[in-house]
Amino acid sequence: MTLLVALLLACHEQEGVVASVRQWASFVFLTSNSVLYNLYVNNISTVMNSCICKALVSVHFKHSSHLHKPPVACSSLLRFFFSSYSSSLRPENGKIKVPLADYLINRHHFSPEAALKASSIKKYLEKPENSDAVLLFLKESGFSNFHIENMIKRAPEVLSSSIVKTVEPKIKAFQGLGFSSTDIADVLSSDPWILTRSVDKLVPSILMLKSVLGSKADVAKLLKTSGWFLKNDLEKTMMPNMEYLKSCGVSSTQIVRYVFSFPRFWLNKPDSVKDFVKRVDEIGFDRKSKMFLSAIRTISSMSMENWELKLKCFRSLGFKEDDIVSTFRKSPQSFAVSERKIREVTEVILGRGNLDISFIVNNSWLLICSVERRLKPRLRVFDILVSKNLLRRKPQLATICRIPEKVFLKMYVLPYSDELGELYPLVRTDN
Repeated sequence: MTLLVALLLACHEQEGVVASVRQWASFVFLTSNSVLYNLYVNNISTVMNSCICKALVSVHFKHSSHLHKPPVACSSLLRFFFSSYSSSLRPENGKIKVPLADYLINRHHFSPEAALKASSIKKYLEKPENSDAVLLFLKESGFSNFHIENMIKRAPEVLSSSIVKTVEPKIKAFQGLGFSSTDIADVLSSDPWILTRSVDKLVPSILMLKSVLGSKADVAKLLKTSGWFLKNDLEKTMMPNMEYLKSCGVSSTQIVRYVFSFPRFWLNKPDSVKDFVKRVDEIGFDRKSKMFLSAIRTISSMSMENWELKLKCFRSLGFKEDDIVSTFRKSPQSFAVSERKIREVTEVILGRGNLDISFIVNNSWLLICSVERRLKPRLRVFDILVSKNLLRRKPQLATICRIPEKVFLKMYVLPYSDELGELYPLVRTDN
């Protein structure tokens, strides 16, 4: 009995011990039916059932010519194991279920990571032959193994899709518009849900994006990171938003730049965008300012409640109403940072003793800078160089904080590495 239990545990870990199971099952049949009865009443796991079931059925037929007919209880037990094994792989509708992870790894050589990710979304396949056909079609359409794994781990439902009705028409639509196989694979693998859109809606959306961006290359570049454009009705969102902002004085060049930088902004409801513009106008923003679109985008990124929290934060730090408005006009994106960040930057600047709120208002981009990675290290370098009288010409503090990191290192760190001592390793090479 102890050896049989050990065998069953081995079956649970790997299915490669079927031959051993068969030998032990023969032993069980020839010696004692009580062992089988004990297994029956103890409700062993489904995995064990499947291993034992295979072995018992094989032994039963293989040795039927020289084994005595098993008792009724034993025959019933065989039926129990077989029915338990079968039902574990069949859903209620009676169709065979194939574990998705096993299918992807063993049949199509997916990486374990991709297979497990896919199986966390979809446990079983009911028509593996259809899935085989889908994967083959994708390969023949120019999808690499990387593309296919990326697609299936994101949306394993693709495996159950109809090639004729779902997959092929969408790929042909992209091909008909002149997209390369690589671009199509990049776009669909990054956002497989595009396949759920009808061709009648997909093609007009792609053409609209091309009319805005100017080329298929730019459309492909956008869709590789922002495929949701093709899952929205651009005729009711993006296009009217762009036309309205053009009427407000925003240039086409700036619109294109913001499509790449802030793609989700363009999918706001047109009425919402008009409301954002109204709020920016009420602040007194000049529509001719290059920061006008930035102000609208910033306003769109937060609720009225969060906006009020930002204003409250500035007031608590000593900013007057005119200071707040001026700060927003100069650098709208500075209002998109957290209240904690606003406090940290303000405290660092005012903590120097010789600077006041006006310095932050005039250089409001400072509120976007990292305190630990940029402001503190640079200000410390500046203070050491000034205290040791090492600078022939004292630079503006704002310049020290604003110049690119490579320029800062070249001008103020590398030439003075001996004087800076242990500070040098602390200077970051990022922003």
